[in-house]
Amino acid sequence: MDSIPFVIDTLYALFAMTLVIFMVPGFAMLEAGIVRTKNVTSVLTINILIYSIASLSFLLFGYSLAFGDFGSDNMSKYATFLFQMAFVGKAINIISGGISERTRVVPLLLFTIIMGSILYPIAVNITWGTDFLKNTIFNITIHDLAGSTVIHSTGGWALLAAILIIGARNGRYTKEGGIKVIPASNIPLVTLGAFLLWIGWFGFNGGSIGSMSSKENAELVALTILNTNTAGLSGAIVVAIIMQIMFKKFDITMILNGALGGLVSITAGADLFNIYMPILIGTIGGILVVFGVFMFDRFKIDDPVGALSVHLICGIWGTLAVGIFASNADNITFLGQLKGVIVVGVFAFVGSYMVLYIINKTVPLRVKKDQEIQGLDVEECGLEAYPEFKRAFS
Repeated sequence: MDSIPFVIDTLYALFAMTLVIFMVPGFAMLEAGIVRTKNVTSVLTINILIYSIASLSFLLFGYSLAFGDFGSDNMSKYATFLFQMAFVGKAINIISGGISERTRVVPLLLFTIIMGSILYPIAVNITWGTDFLKNTIFNITIHDLAGSTVIHSTGGWALLAAILIIGARNGRYTKEGGIKVIPASNIPLVTLGAFLLWIGWFGFNGGSIGSMSSKENAELVALTILNTNTAGLSGAIVVAIIMQIMFKKFDITMILNGALGGLVSITAGADLFNIYMPILIGTIGGILVVFGVFMFDRFKIDDPVGALSVHLICGIWGTLAVGIFASNADNITFLGQLKGVIVVGVFAFVGSYMVLYIINKTVPLRVKKDQEIQGLDVEECGLEAYPEFKRAFS
């Protein structure tokens, strides 16, 4: 009978891991729908290789750096690893979408190796893991259930570093300071991708509870998933309202990003709140997504999928929201949450910028202008996603 909780928790970890892996096609479909048809194959290729390379890098090097011993007391050690492995590619997927349509495959995969084996595991180490900075001035105590900061902001900071190095897409911003709208090529794919991510989030946050073999843990898992869904609903609704007020139109891409922003925002503390607080947290997340998109465009920071607004800004907000609304639980303080955001943010941005800068000097990240105009499918993959379509050379 003592083995029953072990079996239940192992099964739940494997189920949650499977849901998280559904986020891989989620990112792939969302990005494939956002980019122009001439870049779809390259985006899909990058997504499958990121999953493969990041996962293997984490198996060989990253997990031991993050967590030390390869083991667990309440479930199979292999299930523990698989669940954590499912997370690692997500931080890098955030980067791939934001620098799409002008980035070469090989240098991005070189960064994936470093991110999966060193940078992301260190971010995990100082938050969830063995904490080699413990008892130093950089020691942080942060409640970040499933990674508003550890995953989403880490990926967001790395993306910001990448965009600053490679620049905007050709023709995205005019010499006069205008912004050229580059519409999504396939709205159904964007929608499918966003919903796959939404479903995957239930394993992302719910699985991070770590156990459901007792009545109390099962109740907490259910609450966590309920709160996760509620924040996504709120983010989508508020962005729909904002779009209608501002433009008298319902922009489906912005509404979907509003939902994702709400989901990122609740990721740090979905286990701490009652069933009503996620409405507020998700609503604020959705608002931040809208104004974040406008802000980054004003600074000519070209992010085709809106990942900086969704993952970086909402990741910061979600982590700080725990300090604001749950500061009386488990020694959580706003200053502690803020310190975690700053320490991880500085490390993720500076570390990523240095690595990407070195890679860019060795193997340039950006394709040449004529290759960008031609499309990365032809140049990088030799296979077009929609060969029967006449590609737009722009």
